[in-house]
Amino acid sequence: MLIMKALLRGGIPFIIMSGIALLLYFQGKYSDAKGTFVVSLIAFFVGAASIIYNIEHWSLTKQSAVHFVIMLITIYPILLLSGWFTITSVFDAFKIFILFVFVGIILWSVLFTLAIIFSW
Repeated sequence: MLIMKALLRGGIPFIIMSGIALLLYFQGKYSDAKGTFVVSLIAFFVGAASIIYNIEHWSLTKQSAVHFVIMLITIYPILLLSGWFTITSVFDAFKIFILFVFVGIILWSVLFTLAIIFSW
C-alpha cells in the first residue's frame, strides 16, 4: 500500500514533467529538456520519499533521518550529474553537499512549520 502511494506521489509529477521535457527536446530546446527531465527525477524521488512521513509508528526523528538518507542517495547524485554545477574537485562536490543540506534544512523547517499551522 505504501509503495503504491509512493509511486503515485512521485510518478505523477515525473510523467508530466518528463512529457514536457520530451516536447522541449522535439522542439530543439535540448538544454531546457535536460533541465526539465532532471527536475522530473528530483520530483519523483522527493514525492515518493514523502510517504515516509505517513509511517505513524516512527518518530519524527526517525522519519526525518530516513528521508535524509534517501535524499542523499538519490537527489545528491542527481545534482552532481545534472550539469547545473561546475565540479572540478572534491571540494566542489562538498560545496554542493553543503548547499544540499542547507536547502534541505530550510525546506524541512518550512514544511514542518506549515504542518503545525494547518493541523490546528
